[in-house]
Amino acid sequence: MTKTTLAIVNPAAGFGKCAKLLGPALDRLRAAEVQFDVAETTRTGHAIEIARKAFRNGYRKFIAVGGDGTSFEIVNGLFPEATDQGVKPTLGFLPLGTGNSFLRDFTDQGVEYAIQAIIEDRSRPCDVIRLKHKGGEIFYINILSLGFVADVCTLANRRFKRMGAASYGLAVVLCLANFKKRIFKIKLDGVALGNPPQTALLIFNNSKYTGGNMMLAPNADTSDGLIEIVRWSADRFDFIRNFPKCYDGSHIHHPLIWTGSAKRIDLDFSEPVDIMIDGEVMTVQCESLEVLPSAFNVMV
Repeated sequence: MTKTTLAIVNPAAGFGKCAKLLGPALDRLRAAEVQFDVAETTRTGHAIEIARKAFRNGYRKFIAVGGDGTSFEIVNGLFPEATDQGVKPTLGFLPLGTGNSFLRDFTDQGVEYAIQAIIEDRSRPCDVIRLKHKGGEIFYINILSLGFVADVCTLANRRFKRMGAASYGLAVVLCLANFKKRIFKIKLDGVALGNPPQTALLIFNNSKYTGGNMMLAPNADTSDGLIEIVRWSADRFDFIRNFPKCYDGSHIHHPLIWTGSAKRIDLDFSEPVDIMIDGEVMTVQCESLEVLPSAFNVMV
């Protein structure tokens, strides 16, 4: 690796766990003669600013030190400028945060695997997905979720975040008690899906996993140039009964689950909706999704 590598550290990731584990992890890289600079974030959105400025200053390799939120911000700092310039940046991971779902597609060994990938400077192409919404655009490499998963993450972050990891358990219980189904009108590569059903969960994936080890989209491939779609139209009790199957991917065989894939998806939404995108929650009026094929490289 060269000196054009920047490690962007979120010390608050993992409810402060990252700050405690940071020193030994970076020492491992230095002991292997990996050369890199370090920048720490101090607030939400800071990694976007750091990555964007570093890219303009010539950095082409980055290491996300934290969780899914850290890599999400770095990706949004690099794009769309990298694509506009015809440059393919490289991103490595030191998964010291909470989720680290994206890395789970490649290994269950976590930090050890990620460190070795950086030391060996091994990488592979990876797609990026662009979400266009009424207020702008967002880039992601893992998952965009609408419906149940988005409802849980939104509730946990907005009302129970101070409770830490327990916030998600409480949010799941409350969202099941107030179970919602919605109609989402979409077009795949210009073709409308007729008569969309009342849907409990709709996801658009680049990678297989979310929530650490939930294989929500087992057919997803990070470099196939396609967005993997899973739509689940179950009622509350059927949803509860079958949700554990999400951990091994067998849920997609449920008769009320539809899966598909596309290069571009148009989202016909008349109003803003809550979404979960690579672990972050926000409310936007979605318009379209499109794949940027092999837009960057990941060190895995």
